[in-house]
Parts: sequence; C-alpha cells; structure tokens
Amino acid sequence: MNAIPHVAEQIKQHQQRIWSAGDFSRVATPTTIVGERLCESVDLRAGQRVLDIATGSGNTALAAARRYCEVTGVDFVPSLLDRARERAAAERLDIDFREADAESLPFPDASFDVILSTFGVMFAPDQARAASELLRVCRPGGKIGLTTWPPQGFIFELQRTSARYSPAPPNGFQSPILWGTEKRLRELLGRGVTSLSLTRLTLIMRHSSIEEWLQFTRSYFGPVRQLVDSLDPERQRAIAGDVASLARAYNRSGDATMAVPAEYMEVIAVRR
Repeated sequence: MNAIPHVAEQIKQHQQRIWSAGDFSRVATPTTIVGERLCESVDLRAGQRVLDIATGSGNTALAAARRYCEVTGVDFVPSLLDRARERAAAERLDIDFREADAESLPFPDASFDVILSTFGVMFAPDQARAASELLRVCRPGGKIGLTTWPPQGFIFELQRTSARYSPAPPNGFQSPILWGTEKRLRELLGRGVTSLSLTRLTLIMRHSSIEEWLQFTRSYFGPVRQLVDSLDPERQRAIAGDVASLARAYNRSGDATMAVPAEYMEVIAVRR
C-alpha cells in the first residue's frame, strides 16, 4: 500500500523543510565516491543522456558529466541546486540542473539512456509513483542505477536510534529503507525491467573524531538539526550519547579518529 495522497504531500513538505536546513552539500561531499562507483557500475558511455534524480548538491551528476555524458540533475531543494551549479561551474562541466519532484518528472517518456539516484529517490513519500516515473523516462534497454540504505548496518541502526526520539510517522508512511530490499525493489521495478541486481558495498564514514562528527552532523545535516532542536536539553544529551555509543561500536579506526563502515546497496536494472 502506498502513502495516501495527503499524507504523501505532508511528508514531502516536511522533507523540503528539513533538507533545506543546515548545509547538506557539506554532509554529502564525503559520499562522492558512491556516485563515482555507480557511474562505473552502469558502464556509462560518452554522449549518453543521463538523469540524476534527487541530485542534491550534484555528486552523481558531476560524476556522469566527467564521463562526457549529457547530464540533467533534478532536486526539489533550490539551495542544493544552487550549490550543484557552483560545483559544475568550477569544473567547467555543462549540466542542466532543474527544480523538479521525483514523483512528477518534467520529461517526456524515454528521454534518457541512464537514470541514476544515490540515496535520493528512496526518500520519495509515494514510492510506487516515484518508481513509475523513473521507469517512464528511461528508454527501453536503458539502465537504472540506484544506491539505497538496507535494513541492516550502521545507517539503519542510526535511523532506529533517531526514531526513538522522533514523533511517530503518519499512517501510510513507508520507510525509505524498503528500497534497500530485493523484495520491495521487485515490487517497484519488477515488471518494468528485464534484469535486476543488488550488490552490497561499504562506504567508510571518516572524521577526525566521533565527537567532531557529532557536532558536524548536528550543524549541517538538516534532518538531524531539526530533530535535535525539537528536543529538550535532557533528551538532546541522551540522543547524543546514544549516537556516540553506536558510532564507537562500529568504529574501526583503531585510534582517536572515526572510520565507521556503512553498508549500502548498489542496484542496477535494465529497462524492459
């Protein structure tokens, strides 16, 4: 069952507010390697028409443009698109960044050879509608490459920890983590693709220390910033302690720095 329309719209408006808070471009920069890997996994070719959905500050769109593709990046947060344009200009890359909703893409059918999204389309409130749109704008025989967070590992546990301090989600809410399961991906994409593969990969989250990472995330990651600001001082200290303990349990640095492995799924599909 999908989120009912008014619930999906409420979630979307909330998402726009929280992703506009802070400076997500700073948070996303350490994940640049994910977009680079994804572009190699879909085997991009020069001249291909590529769409990066929920591009944010442009990590994956930039990676595709570096491979001489004709790239369009869409997001529904204008401030992130401004940062993406700055980055493209700095590299002298020609990318068409547009404000658009993943659930209602402003492109004709079969407009693109390759559709990409790194930790992006998975957050669309109406999952079936978003999946239908990415299939619609991909040409037959084209490729779809996604990265998603699965229901295990550090990011999953981090979200579970945050949920203990968050208001209950509205009825009809579907967890983005579902996109990290083969079952849900086959429900969303199965009839529209001829093949679907999932590969488990690891992103190492690095920082000078866990304490510095906590402060960095609190300052620049909009969803965390809004959540913490909504809590009283006692609960702010409690969530900080819980997250720090979780990060220490996963930390593999062997010294005072932070090197936390975060599992993610790389999804590659071919459009029917």
